[in-house]
Amino acid sequence: MLKQRILTSAVLAPLALLLVFYTPLAMFSTIAALIVLLGAWEWSALAGLCQKRQRFTFVGVMAVLILLLNTHWPIQDLWQQGRLVADANYVFTLAFAWWLVATFLVVKYPRAARAWNEGIMMRSIAGVLTLVPLWLALNVMRSAGYEDGEHIGSVLIMVVLGIVWSADIGAYFAGKNLGKHKLMPKVSPNKTIEGLVGGVITAVVFVLVFCHFAAIDINMWPIYAAMTIIIALFSAVGDLLESMFKREVGLKDSGRCLPGHGGILDRIDSLTAAAPIFAFCYAWTVVL
Repeated sequence: MLKQRILTSAVLAPLALLLVFYTPLAMFSTIAALIVLLGAWEWSALAGLCQKRQRFTFVGVMAVLILLLNTHWPIQDLWQQGRLVADANYVFTLAFAWWLVATFLVVKYPRAARAWNEGIMMRSIAGVLTLVPLWLALNVMRSAGYEDGEHIGSVLIMVVLGIVWSADIGAYFAGKNLGKHKLMPKVSPNKTIEGLVGGVITAVVFVLVFCHFAAIDINMWPIYAAMTIIIALFSAVGDLLESMFKREVGLKDSGRCLPGHGGILDRIDSLTAAAPIFAFCYAWTVVL
């Protein structure tokens, strides 16, 4: 399993860098949509859609929503005069509200399971609110500074990925060496409070190191640190939310398309929360 994970990562890492830094805007948007739609296929199983026709219908609805968003806000027009178009930011405000609800569902599990276990529709809506803002957030970040020939957008994506990865790594080592108090044993038995704290601290250190080497005004460091704490905490909620849904349907992994890693959702679960929250914080706190 470890060998498979390493080999898969060795292939995916350079592909991710090529996608983030060197693909044209339209191609990036299309590939991001395909990744999200693969995640939607896996989510359909978590939602309880058993028949292939139902699952393809769910993916089709997601594709239509993405197409409508892309028609309303072409990726090259998401930023105007250095600012995110206001309507797009309302989507991230909605996403922020959804992740607050998701946090409640995770914290109150299994008592709150009735809220979304009453029918397939609720779990399907949860999938839409989880995945569609992710696609928009990736497009918003990637398009920042693009018209000026700059790589600001690519750097923003790498920063949010760095926050997620550093939080995961910090949580793993802190949990393994210091973990004594279970975080949410009914959702994910192996996660600990010490791991969560260690992950958040590691993410903050990563961002502050980035600020140092990027020569960012030191007066902005506390703002970025506060944003990072929020993003890292919500990235943990994204991970826990998927674990909660998998536990309800009795699945260990969301899929099998990535050897050693499981499915697409298993790799992007933290990012589904972190990317929209990052875009929300960046637009409202820094740009506006």
